[in-house]
Amino acid sequence: MPQYLAPGVYVEEIPGPEVIQAVGTQTAGFIGPCRFGPTSGRPELLTSFLDFQRIYGDWNDLEFSDNGDMTNYLALGVKGFFDEGGTSCYVVRTFSFTGTPTPSDPDNWPDYASAEVTPPGSPPASPPLTVRARYPGTAGRLAVTFTLQVGSSALVVTTASPPVPPALSRVKEHDLVYAVSGSPPQGALHVVRRDPGSGALSLAGNGGLDLADAQKVYPLTVSVDVQFPTVNAQGLAAFGPSQNVGTFGFDPRAAGTGISAVLAANPPTRAQALAVPVALEGIADLGQTSTPPDDVPALVAEALFGPDVIATAMDPRALLSSRQVTVNLANGSDGDAPFAETYAGDANGFADYQGGVQLPLNGLLAFEPVDDISIVAAPGASTGWASPAAIDAGQAINGVVIDHCETMLYRVAAIDTPPGLLPADALDYRNNRSSNYAALYYPWITISSPVDGSPLSVPPAAYMTGIWARSDSNYGVIKAPANEVVRSATDFEQRITKAQQELLNPQGVNCLRFFPGPGFLVWGARTISDDPEWKYLSTRRYFCYLEKSIDEGTQWVVFEVNGPALWDRVRHTIEGFLLSEWKSGALLGATPAQAYFVKCDASTMTQDDLANGRLVCLIGVASAKPAEFVIFRIGQWTASASS
Repeated sequence: MPQYLAPGVYVEEIPGPEVIQAVGTQTAGFIGPCRFGPTSGRPELLTSFLDFQRIYGDWNDLEFSDNGDMTNYLALGVKGFFDEGGTSCYVVRTFSFTGTPTPSDPDNWPDYASAEVTPPGSPPASPPLTVRARYPGTAGRLAVTFTLQVGSSALVVTTASPPVPPALSRVKEHDLVYAVSGSPPQGALHVVRRDPGSGALSLAGNGGLDLADAQKVYPLTVSVDVQFPTVNAQGLAAFGPSQNVGTFGFDPRAAGTGISAVLAANPPTRAQALAVPVALEGIADLGQTSTPPDDVPALVAEALFGPDVIATAMDPRALLSSRQVTVNLANGSDGDAPFAETYAGDANGFADYQGGVQLPLNGLLAFEPVDDISIVAAPGASTGWASPAAIDAGQAINGVVIDHCETMLYRVAAIDTPPGLLPADALDYRNNRSSNYAALYYPWITISSPVDGSPLSVPPAAYMTGIWARSDSNYGVIKAPANEVVRSATDFEQRITKAQQELLNPQGVNCLRFFPGPGFLVWGARTISDDPEWKYLSTRRYFCYLEKSIDEGTQWVVFEVNGPALWDRVRHTIEGFLLSEWKSGALLGATPAQAYFVKCDASTMTQDDLANGRLVCLIGVASAKPAEFVIFRIGQWTASASS
């Protein structure tokens, strides 16, 4: 309580009533194998398919070491999510290494593409530098181009009287420079150092050079460009457009800007790890213990470019191509086909080449700390990734996805049937699992392949999540995400008839159907629950939305004084939120009293509850259900005259 000790006017702010903010329901989480990107760590928020391509590669086929080529369903599914109206998602990449990686031995990571640097006109350094893809995958077979960038001379010479000693400008400590001196002019590599007392810059390394003897001093940096492998319209291997990942210095002591820091296996920031897809190995071995630190930057430059390329720094007319070294990475793989345990994640940690550390955020475990995910899908999981027991393997993967949603409570899974199933087979597949937190879709969608435009069958679940997000945005989560156009579809793998759907729909198999005129529609909105109370997908998702909104909006209650004043505040807070839901049409009833009730008083708590610090609030809502069956009863009525 405030104290009033001196006479005067006191102005105090009175807090308003607590309100509950509605949580989002449109953010999806996708998990599965893809061509590139991190295999562990916190997943990244993506707001477009371009974001996905930048981190996780393109939509070209995967190359599993044990099962051969496989359609890249994750990439196609994420693209479908955004094409169908989704706005934001997270992605976790699953990966099964082909061997047993040893973090301390870089050569024991066969799934990572790599190549040695061979400067033109000179043998490789001893030991040679190696460029390695930062992440495993066939998309790591990049073309990496190192370009020696030569700046204008940084030497400042004045003719003032009295004479002023030469100085350096536009350079900083640890910059590598190419200094020209002598007659005839000769060049040598030096590193810029700063005197800690006077702050004056000087040239060290390679025996040093007095600025009074220098004629030109050219700053040197290295620009790194990468090109990802792709497939052209004719199906031939090609490289994509060149992408510049940055310009760096050569001195390992230049923290955050040196090539050895940013292109390290574990760079200073995660942003750099995502933006720079390659690592440069072997720099630490160039400078032996007997090598002065000021000589190491020159060794790095010579190992990358060789003396012939560095000598072009003296010639301002040298072509840019004469200052470039290109390294084509080879080998690498997309690993083995993933299995259910890979999707579930390893709580003890996941061995990742990035820094050789154990990262516990892998598989579905990586989704657990991300609070805003409300939809989960594993595109392609139902295929079992062409394993000998594909259907069983696919069912096991779908099972761990459903288990994740049931554990997290506020998430719902969209799952697929395997490809090529007949309606009776789809029904058998559905009967393998019941859950209040999953919806099953059948059949597969036919789309136009983004590679060559040919027809391509893809699992529908990821596309459905985009439709869920679109429906939530347009109408709210209470609206069943059905009778919606599948924008990406050019056909369905099988066209379902009404008679076939009458077999499937009661069991919770959501059918995709074609209707002349409207086109390709989602024609089902049920869960695979055996509990009639939760048979509708919109009801399940709406209660997830209600529960999570109330959960997050009442955190302020914890540790408050558990008495009638608090009970009233809790009741009024929740009633205010539910009143807004009733006005929006999400709750049934002609009046708020018919739509919901909130009870929080002495009748909802026992003395034992109070003694143990428990506040119990009872909430009941009458949520709206979808009009799944629209029935018009029409009969003949004989006209009669009346006088």
